[in-house]
Amino acid sequence: MVDKRMKQYSASLVIMVQHFKMRKVDLCLSSEGAEVILATSSDEKHPPENMIDGNPETFWTTTGMFPQEFIICFHKHVRIERLVIQSYFVRTLRIEKSTSKDPVDFEQWIERDLVHTEGQLQNEEIMARDGHATYLRFIIMSAFDHFASVHSISAEGTALSNLS
Repeated sequence: MVDKRMKQYSASLVIMVQHFKMRKVDLCLSSEGAEVILATSSDEKHPPENMIDGNPETFWTTTGMFPQEFIICFHKHVRIERLVIQSYFVRTLRIEKSTSKDPVDFEQWIERDLVHTEGQLQNEEIMARDGHATYLRFIIMSAFDHFASVHSISAEGTALSNLS
């Protein structure tokens, strides 16, 4: 009887551990291991890391001229189900993804024309299809002004495995 209960308990623990490992998180947070590994512009008061720090008061700003881009590295294989981009003055945004170990072989994934929202953040939500990636490249193709800002990038999904 005790042996049967131990087997049931062990099976329950395995299921709980698998569920914990596969939990949906914001994969783009620096606290989850994400890192901005490239940005085409940087302002010391508004560096690219601000987009993934989880602080709604911070942001990254472009320094004029378009296109501008940045690359986020997950340091693991992930499956993204939903993206939320909070920005200001972004007109056209292209998102490319790579499943490579290094930031190469990007393929176009999503392209959106965003709506200009006078005096408030643009809040673009994208339900992702085929969201397997190790890197995402965000390209701001054009803007509504000379400068644009990205306040946060959120990628809801699950970590699948570490890079080997």
